[in-house]
Amino acid sequence: MRIKARVTILLGLAFFFSCSGKAFTQDSRYRLQSSDVLNITVHGQPDLTTKTRVSSDGFISFPLLGKVKAGGLTAQELEASLKTGLEKDYLVSAQVLVFIEEYHPRQVSVVGEVKKPGKFDMSLEKDMTLMEAIAMAEGFTKDAYLRTIKVVRKENGKEKTIVVDARDITVKGQKDKDIVLQPDDVIVVPESFF
Repeated sequence: MRIKARVTILLGLAFFFSCSGKAFTQDSRYRLQSSDVLNITVHGQPDLTTKTRVSSDGFISFPLLGKVKAGGLTAQELEASLKTGLEKDYLVSAQVLVFIEEYHPRQVSVVGEVKKPGKFDMSLEKDMTLMEAIAMAEGFTKDAYLRTIKVVRKENGKEKTIVVDARDITVKGQKDKDIVLQPDDVIVVPESFF
């Protein structure tokens, strides 16, 4: 009976890791952002177990270390940073695990001359392009001016505007002009005055 139970547990674990392996590799590339919720554990140190949210300026608060930079790091890079900080003054050997419990909402906004303006969720698994976002907004209205669609993006605290002529993509078939969007991009489809 014991052998059967062990085999069942081993098969269950093998199934879990085979199904979740893809998610683990994707998480390893993800860079932490403001409003991500992290669950941090230090092996053998239950008092250091922390659930925290990344602040708007990219920091977390962690016991013994205080304010720690997290924004822009991967979970593994944050683990290494916390390990170094803890081993510097407090622990001989720290085994830190950072688990992302809740991701920053990955959304884009589409406004202006589209049939259904609004905010749309981006997949964690694949990139979203400008035309895919327009399709989620149910396409252009008859009054849309396709020559100067603007993608407004924040990079390093500064606003940047990318202008796209959608006719290059829709009429001329130049798929390379269909730019990849980033979370929090705002797509503005202007009205034609003619």
